[in-house]
Amino acid sequence: MSSKIYFKKSQGFDMRRKLINLTTRLHHRIAPEHAKRVARKVLLTPARSNKAMEEPVGMVRNPIKTSEGMMMTYSLGEGPTWVLGHGWSGSARQFYSLMEHIAHSGYRALAFDNPAHGESEGQFGHLPGFVAAFDSILAQQESIAGVVAHSMGGAMVLESRHPLLQDKPVLLVAPVLNYTENLVSTVKLSGYSMKLFHGVVDDIAVQYQYPLESINPLERLNGRQAKAVIVHDKYDRFASFAYSELASENQHVTLIATEGLGHGRILQSEQLKNGFDLLTDK
Repeated sequence: MSSKIYFKKSQGFDMRRKLINLTTRLHHRIAPEHAKRVARKVLLTPARSNKAMEEPVGMVRNPIKTSEGMMMTYSLGEGPTWVLGHGWSGSARQFYSLMEHIAHSGYRALAFDNPAHGESEGQFGHLPGFVAAFDSILAQQESIAGVVAHSMGGAMVLESRHPLLQDKPVLLVAPVLNYTENLVSTVKLSGYSMKLFHGVVDDIAVQYQYPLESINPLERLNGRQAKAVIVHDKYDRFASFAYSELASENQHVTLIATEGLGHGRILQSEQLKNGFDLLTDK
C-alpha cells in the first residue's frame, strides 16, 4: 500500500483518491487511536522485494546489531570501504552490479538493507530510522572511503551527522533532495488524510527528536565541502531532476545526466560506474 502512495503520481480528480480521503478522515474522527495504528501500517510499511538475483562471487553476508535492530550487510572486495545505502522499498541487491565494479577497482563495497527492508529486522521504515541504522553501521567501521546512496538513501546520507562522513565523497543516484516537499505532496496526492499523516509523523519526530521540517537534504549537500557526484535521469518520475540541477551549481557537485534510465534502471548503468570512477580518479 505504501509504495502505491509514495510512487503514484497521478494528477487531477480521481474517484479513488476522493474515497481514500473520505474514509481515512471519517476513521480518524470516529476512532482516532485505531486510525493512527492503521496509518502507521499503511504509511510506514515498505514493500520487501523478493526478486531473485544472483549474488556476486565472494559476497559475504553479516548481520550487524544496530539501534534499529539487526541489519543485514553485504560485503564484497578488499580495500578502503565504500558504504552503499538504498532507498524506499529497495534493498542492497540493487547495488550488486556497482559493488562488483567497486571491488574490481580495489575497494571494499559494504551495502546493507535498511530497517524493514530486505533481510533486515523492523516492521516500519522512515527516514529517522534509516539515519539511525546508517549511523550505527558507520560507528562499527574504522574508516570509510566514501558513500553511495540511491533515492531516499541520499536523504539518509546527507542528513547523517556521523563524523566519518565529514570529508568523504558521496555518489548520489536519483536523490530526493526535496525530501519533505516530495513526501508531503505525494501523500496529499494519494488522498490520504493529512491530519492522520501528520499525527504519524509527529510521533516519529518525538521518538527520534527529529522534526519533519528540519529535514533538508539539498541544504545539507550545499553545505558540504567534499566532492559529490549526482547521477540522475532527466525524466525521473519519482525524484526531481531539477533539484539535482540546482545542486550542481555548487563547485563541489558534478551532475551526470542520463536519459531513458528512469529511477531504477539507472542503478545498473555505465554512467553510474563512471560517476564512481570520477570520485576515485580511476
